[in-house]
Amino acid sequence: MIFEYPMTAIPDYQAFMLPVLLSIKDGKEHSNTEIYGQIASSFNLSEKELNHMLPSGVKSTYENRVGWAKTYLKKAGLVTTPSRGKVKITERGLSVLRQNPSKIDAKFLEQFPEFLDFKGFRANKQSKNDDNIDESENELTPQEILENSYQDLRNKLAHELLVQVMNSSPEFFERLVIDLLVAMGYGGSRSEAGKRVGKSGDDGIDGIIKEDKLGLDIVNIQAKRWQNTVGRPDVQAFVGSLAGNRARKGVFITTSQFSKEAIEYIQRIEQKVVLIDGETLTQMMIDHNVGVSEESRYVVKKIDMDYFEE
Repeated sequence: MIFEYPMTAIPDYQAFMLPVLLSIKDGKEHSNTEIYGQIASSFNLSEKELNHMLPSGVKSTYENRVGWAKTYLKKAGLVTTPSRGKVKITERGLSVLRQNPSKIDAKFLEQFPEFLDFKGFRANKQSKNDDNIDESENELTPQEILENSYQDLRNKLAHELLVQVMNSSPEFFERLVIDLLVAMGYGGSRSEAGKRVGKSGDDGIDGIIKEDKLGLDIVNIQAKRWQNTVGRPDVQAFVGSLAGNRARKGVFITTSQFSKEAIEYIQRIEQKVVLIDGETLTQMMIDHNVGVSEESRYVVKKIDMDYFEE
């Protein structure tokens, strides 16, 4: 199974450099919100494109790319940020616009010494072999490259986790499910959760677990270490077991995937049932540190503007 993150047709950050400069050519201060809105309209970007998020889900791809376009323009001395959240064109920026350039990109900005310093170049830098430069990276912002690389590593780990789970014994799978549910805050203590979940004898487990530590509500659990797709009949049988256990909620976990009919079925029933497939299972294991350990940590920092307010 291969896990992929969605791609987008949003222009790369360099394509936004000239539009950013044109959007503030009147010499006045403009807010980031103004710039984002004006450029989005000029490119006729759809709501789906505007809402497309980076792999981390922290920021939209569109705002990230426009933001980096502004950063590069600022490092080249074409724009300035006179106050927090405000952008203004400089005399150099106006001079560039008077040249009527067809586009502005990183190569164009290398004519300015400040930008070369920012990029880490020097006047006596050695020439590079252009054939060794990955042109695709020029379309991504540094943050996108970092986040996409992280997502690639995470997806590879998730795939390896799923293979490991499938190669484990039914008893180990039972323990894994309990560990994950407890790590997510269900079942009270590890010992309580273990007592409440039992084997079903078909390479899966079923049982009841507390929704919270106080046991104010219960959740039916079924987990199957399968390779075949879980269909509607299996899910329907699970839903039927909820009433017998006086439960209104259920979680069905599988190492494979659910059929379209099964997913549509749980959307129409009164009970609240969550379906967790193999991909989601391994992502949850990574999020809650079940079966994985930290290898390295990279902290990305930004300027704390509040600190510099006088």
